[in-house]
Amino acid sequence: MREGGITIDILQWVDQLETLVNEGWRVPLTSNVMINENAIFEIIDQMRIHIPEELKQAKRVQQQIDRLLAQAKEEAERIKGQARRESEELLSQNEQVFAAQARHDQIVEEARRNAEALRQDAQQYAMQVLQDLEGSLDGSLRLVRNGIKRIQSELDTSQETSSSSEDIA
Repeated sequence: MREGGITIDILQWVDQLETLVNEGWRVPLTSNVMINENAIFEIIDQMRIHIPEELKQAKRVQQQIDRLLAQAKEEAERIKGQARRESEELLSQNEQVFAAQARHDQIVEEARRNAEALRQDAQQYAMQVLQDLEGSLDGSLRLVRNGIKRIQSELDTSQETSSSSEDIA
């Protein structure tokens, strides 16, 4: 039922809201509709319950990204330490001083490139996940706001109708 986060649930809830409006009782000579308040509040409650779950998921994704970055940094430090040890060992041998320095530089550069590649991959992954989540949450928030506006408009209209009826009486 979860196909790309909570989007499918939100769409179902919006469909349910639309059905409630379409099946509502039309107020003669107006564009107003009377709808079941409990049914709408039940759908809104479901939305309130599930949307925070998506926020928790985003936090878990961020923690996973942080863990990947920490692992990449740890791996880079390990490789640099290994490079340092190897280069010190090579430097201690007089006949291989130049070769040792070259190897040291090569290992350090390789470690730097590997760490940078891991960091970039993790950041790209994080960006993609967060962009997907942002799109999902933006769509959900837009749907919720539209539902609230529609219900508020209907409430305002029904209050105006009520006060107009009271003024006539």
